[in-house]
Amino acid sequence: MHEMSLAEGILRIIEDQAAERGFDRVLRVRVEVGRLAGVEVAALRFSFDAVMNNSVAESAVLEIIDTPGQGWCLDCGTSVEISALYDACPLCGGYRVQATGGMDMRVLDLEVDTVDPQPSGSGRPAR
Repeated sequence: MHEMSLAEGILRIIEDQAAERGFDRVLRVRVEVGRLAGVEVAALRFSFDAVMNNSVAESAVLEIIDTPGQGWCLDCGTSVEISALYDACPLCGGYRVQATGGMDMRVLDLEVDTVDPQPSGSGRPAR
């Protein structure tokens, strides 16, 4: 299941950003997954929950944005939406469709929270 290694890669991105930007907790992770990326979404969700355990993203919600596959039909010279590699062109039926998009997975953004440090002093209001 390569989705486990994908989830581990997401965790590395989160940990790097937490170290760089100083946040304490991740509330939401938005990930864009192309239909042609070969990612099993249910397996990614399962892996995400397992990998994020005991991390700054332990209770984070994984939001997956599905992006359609795109291809260039060499027969009719048109950019078309495709749902799988080697699909026929939906316009002319030709099979000479070169995939041009929807093959990637990337972290779009993180919704984070930073715990405010306690104010210095006794914590009592000044008189």
